[in-house]
Amino acid sequence: MDGSETGWGRQAEPAPRWRALLDRARLGGRGGEQAEADRRVEEHPPAEAPPRRGAGWTGRAQPVGPPAEPSYGAEPSYGAEPSYGAEPPYRAEATYRVEPAYRADPGYGAEPSYRGEPAYRTEPEPPAEPSWRAEPTYRADPEPARGRGSAPVESRYALLDNGYRPDPSPPESRYALLDRGRYRPEDHQPPEPAQAAPSYPAPPVADGYPPRAERARVEWRAPAPDHELERATGVLRRELGGPRVVAFANPKGGVHKTTATVLAAATVGSVRGRGVLAWDDNELRGTLGLRAGSARHARTIRHLIHDLAQIEILEGNTLLGHLDDYLRHASDGSYDVLAGEESPRFAQRLDQFTVKRVLELLRRTHEVVCVDTGNNVESSNWRTVMQAADQLVVTTVPREDAAFSADWMLDLLHEVGMGELVDNAVTLISCPTPGRSALQDDLERHFATRTRAVAVVPYDPALETGSSIEYHQLQAETRQAWLKAAAVMLEPFAR
Repeated sequence: MDGSETGWGRQAEPAPRWRALLDRARLGGRGGEQAEADRRVEEHPPAEAPPRRGAGWTGRAQPVGPPAEPSYGAEPSYGAEPSYGAEPPYRAEATYRVEPAYRADPGYGAEPSYRGEPAYRTEPEPPAEPSWRAEPTYRADPEPARGRGSAPVESRYALLDNGYRPDPSPPESRYALLDRGRYRPEDHQPPEPAQAAPSYPAPPVADGYPPRAERARVEWRAPAPDHELERATGVLRRELGGPRVVAFANPKGGVHKTTATVLAAATVGSVRGRGVLAWDDNELRGTLGLRAGSARHARTIRHLIHDLAQIEILEGNTLLGHLDDYLRHASDGSYDVLAGEESPRFAQRLDQFTVKRVLELLRRTHEVVCVDTGNNVESSNWRTVMQAADQLVVTTVPREDAAFSADWMLDLLHEVGMGELVDNAVTLISCPTPGRSALQDDLERHFATRTRAVAVVPYDPALETGSSIEYHQLQAETRQAWLKAAAVMLEPFAR
């Protein structure tokens, strides 16, 4: 037990010392007198007193009576010990149930004044007839009606009642007259100006445009003819005095020998229409058969040589029909292709005698035979084609190594007794990139001293991919350059 209880729920007499200490701790150190006074108030509560208004909330519940109206402005005191046995104040009748003061107003609840009949609902007096409804004075006719006396008539409406007929309406417009067929333009011409008309007047018309005879004419004029192109076309169409073999050569690889062989055959074939063939005589797996013609079959020069003995004894259309089984054709049919063998072991079978037999057979069926000679100048097939060639075309690009290889080949041909072929040769410079190289001028001047002519063909993006060559897909500038170059190649034979 702590001295505050004796058990069984009965209130014990508090210890004076404990109470004094408790009061001092709870009241924050206030004096013993104040604590004693508070204790007495709790032990002996004062008699019932009317509630005080405006004194503030003291923190103690009133035992009886209505609660005092709290004053929220005063500082409450939290330290007083409440009496838990007293009746709570909320059971008392609260003062807020008193009838509020605003209900005492006798006017409350009465019908508001705005519900009365508003003044605007009163029927207004009808407005007087406005002055504009009256007949205006300008409409009155100051003169008397003809034949009806001298009394003035008030308005035109009264005249109509008496048989008045107004003056005729103004003349109709020319559009209405045109609809009725009575309008004549000459009757409505504007008066002539006082001054003389200019020498070349612009006659006015209704639609805003000059007459058809005076309007400017837009005439299409054909471009000026390129006499050089016409001349080149004429050269390619002439008779060549027999079949001609054109050999494209340069020991250096990558100098456009295959491209030049295909495009020369395509150009000549597009003009002549028939009798042109491109042969891949490269002994080391040439690609001319892949870049030119449509492969209807996989036959090459090897298959032709295998059946050469049975084919070369044929004549005329029968020969053409059998030889066609070993050739490939361009997409437009302008030239034929004899593809090279893919196996390098076949090179040993292309001896001098076999190459001569093949060339003799192709001369019997075609007028122009373009041959890609390959890179091995010591091979028998390369030397045989050079000895049988009617025209040598030296292919190169604007590079020093390619030009050096071509120049060395010309020296070699001179040494073996083919100086006439070299002197009549044509140097073909192909541009692998757009623009003009600085070395190109030097190469043109150099090979002009060693060969009969120098031809330059431009760069074309259609040739850059290395795929199949389609002549009609080339740019117009490229086709024109090849037309001139092919004419230079065959010009010595044209009659």
